[in-house]
Amino acid sequence: MGGLSMKSGRSSFRSKRVNLSLIGTLSLTSLLAGCSSDSGAGDSGANNAGPVTINVLSDFTIAQPPAPDNPVWKEFEKKTNTKLNITWVTGPDYVDRLNVVLSSGDLPDLLKLDDMTNPLFQQMVKQGAFWDLTPFLRDYPHLMEYPKVIWENTKIDAKNYVVPVARPLNGFAFAGIRKDWLDKLGLQVPQTMDDFYNVMKAFKEKQPEGKADTFGYTMRAQEFIEYVFTNTNGRWKEVNGSLIDANFDPGMREALLYKHKLYAEGLIPPDYSVMKDNQFWDMATSGRAGITSETIEALWRWTYDQWKRDPKVEWLPLSSLSHKNGPFVPEYRGYIGVLAIPKKVPEEKVKTILSLLNYGASEEGGTLSLYGVKGVHYNEENEMKVTTEQAVKDSVGVGSFGKMFMRYDPYMYAFAPGMPKEVFERNKRIIDERAKVAKPDVAVGLVSETDIKMGSDYKKKISDMKTQVTMGKVGIQAWDKLINDLKQDPNYQQIIKEMNDAYKARRAAQGK
Repeated sequence: MGGLSMKSGRSSFRSKRVNLSLIGTLSLTSLLAGCSSDSGAGDSGANNAGPVTINVLSDFTIAQPPAPDNPVWKEFEKKTNTKLNITWVTGPDYVDRLNVVLSSGDLPDLLKLDDMTNPLFQQMVKQGAFWDLTPFLRDYPHLMEYPKVIWENTKIDAKNYVVPVARPLNGFAFAGIRKDWLDKLGLQVPQTMDDFYNVMKAFKEKQPEGKADTFGYTMRAQEFIEYVFTNTNGRWKEVNGSLIDANFDPGMREALLYKHKLYAEGLIPPDYSVMKDNQFWDMATSGRAGITSETIEALWRWTYDQWKRDPKVEWLPLSSLSHKNGPFVPEYRGYIGVLAIPKKVPEEKVKTILSLLNYGASEEGGTLSLYGVKGVHYNEENEMKVTTEQAVKDSVGVGSFGKMFMRYDPYMYAFAPGMPKEVFERNKRIIDERAKVAKPDVAVGLVSETDIKMGSDYKKKISDMKTQVTMGKVGIQAWDKLINDLKQDPNYQQIIKEMNDAYKARRAAQGK
């Protein structure tokens, strides 16, 4: 693990003005109507002389969405002979707005979904309301460059009703640590969960920045602790070709006792269960916690921000952590949402839309989506892209156009605008190390009808019990009783049966 230090090249980098709000904060504004069922001019498809109008509904997660006169928007239209009417809806409101649109039946030509497991969408697919894109996809080579596993994870009944908005399989959220704190205290990068505990304890007791309210770990995205102990990624674990609920695994009980120990010794914030993301971020960036969980590129953005106050700060993404089953790190599912085309859209227009997405998945289109127009939104220095202030003004980046258009790049999470080359190379090595041991979520894309109807109550009950055990409000015996009750609960057992049926059907379709 370890990796190359960030110290080299800092002075030259700090002199550049790089506004890092491309990823940005969430806005509460929803605007730019254009989700009408009226398809507009050019309905006959790409053979028309004029541009084909495509109405789109998508989310955004930056301060403001792009405007129709945005140069990146216009360049996409120019390159694909389209007229894009995009309705942007802010991230926190998106699923509610999406469900309203699905229920209304007044669908745009291209619809961004939080996931193909969305219950309303699943129902509408069964009713024939969306195109089966499987016969078309082979004609779009850049989309076919997405790893096969991502396409498999987004199938419904062995067919592709959606195009995934691809993201790397590795480099997503996992533990990151203050390497400069380790160095100051003479500690090694943790390899095991015992090492992890010892480092947290040292950070708490020795207070590397002299702050009395120092914690070992923020507890952001703390589920990874459970994953390491159960050696599984997510709720479901494969054992001898079948799925078991990871909550039933003995490792989950160990994980809860481990988290209770962290809580009882004050190594984690006492109010972690009600903290919001910005509070976790503030704790990590103000020198009050030495470990958090984030994507690799986000850890760099934090490092750069903290350099303004302390040039010695160095956040190091961990490659993996071990318990009883060797090194573990979760593999990301490989997409941040999916795109679907309603059956009301004529076939020729379907091909135009897929051509648009195919361009977005190319090197040229992917660069346009993430970085904008060269010389306007970014410049290249030392073989790296350095963003300009105009990129921020034009809302360029993963939080806007990157919600729809994405070239698959296994190292996307290794890079952030303005990052020194040596840090980028170090991050790529960490991603390569993760890829060797990363464990996928075996149940991505699988659906249980009973879980759709009743699962939220069970999930809340299980989550609440985990929090109560961690905080010592109840003993571990209460967890044991809950698990025994779930094993006897016919509805919960029906969820397990349906998930296994779906899993075995998918494996059969894959010839496994």
